[in-house]
Amino acid sequence: MIDSHTHLFLCEKPTAELLEAAAAAGVKRMLNVGLDEATNATVIAQAEANESVFASVGRHPNSAAGFDDAAQAALAEIGAREGVRAIGETGLDFYRDTASAADQRRAFAGQIEVAVDLGLPIVIHARDQDGESAAIDEIFATLDARAGDATVILHCFSAPQKVAEAAERGWYVSFAGNVTYPRNADLRFAAAKVPENRILVETDAPFLTPQARRRERNEPANVVATAEVVAGELGVTLAELERTVEANAQALFGW
Repeated sequence: MIDSHTHLFLCEKPTAELLEAAAAAGVKRMLNVGLDEATNATVIAQAEANESVFASVGRHPNSAAGFDDAAQAALAEIGAREGVRAIGETGLDFYRDTASAADQRRAFAGQIEVAVDLGLPIVIHARDQDGESAAIDEIFATLDARAGDATVILHCFSAPQKVAEAAERGWYVSFAGNVTYPRNADLRFAAAKVPENRILVETDAPFLTPQARRRERNEPANVVATAEVVAGELGVTLAELERTVEANAQALFGW
């Protein structure tokens, strides 16, 4: 099993304990995703220290203020490091107002450019106000206009109305613990519409703990609980889904 998106540095437990639990659960590799300059350095260090951990570096939309040419150049430099296998997470977040829309758009465009130049996948964060779709709609339009043939990962996919458009574009779709919540039947239905060679599972730890472990803080080991629900929706065994997502992650991240 793999975890296509986690934040080890935000989890309460020590990294060694998290990785031991993940290994015991059968989680062989994970993408540890930075959110800003400080955490980008952390995920690179964690990747260098642990064979099962790989890094994604970027500037989260909520931290987009101040992203300029110098920040973009610095990101391009660290993005070329050996353990870095993706750029992001980046995108648009219209749910929180910690960064202006203009700052988010500037940071998003810059990170698309870095990903294209480095030939790395770009990890997308999208969040709208409840019942709205402005962020996800603009993200799709921006990627269409700027990303070319770049590989795209829609992390923590929560826009079932967009699953067909994502499939048409050949983008990867990653499902987190929220797909297991009883109220999200439409999201589970969407999971069944993702092409087999484009589906991923993740934790987004320490957030979005799957329903079976809802009382706990999330961690990479719990990706198995999410995968069990997704496998059930797809009508396959957990072992079959495991082989699928491992192959997809291998193709994406070269690990």
